Amino acid sequence: MTGKISPLFTFVAILIICIINIEANPAIATGYDPLEVCIENCAQCKKMLGAWFEGHLCAESCLEMKGKRIPECENFASIAPFINRL
Repeated sequence: MTGKISPLFTFVAILIICIINIEANPAIATGYDPLEVCIENCAQCKKMLGAWFEGHLCAESCLEMKGKRIPECENFASIAPFINRL
């Protein structure tokens, strides 16, 4: 060898250093906030369901429950309280 470090060795060394320094907590990495997700889901359901969905009631529920019950637009049980019959 001529004393040069191979690019592959450098890549593997950097990769190992990165893996060692990463904590496996997605809440910290992504900034997950249940209240924010809850309100965003209310807005998404309002876009999908229009006048059938009471988005303001959904958002108020998010605030009261502090994001503990996150509505899912495709899960009728989770959005049933916010559906109106027009």
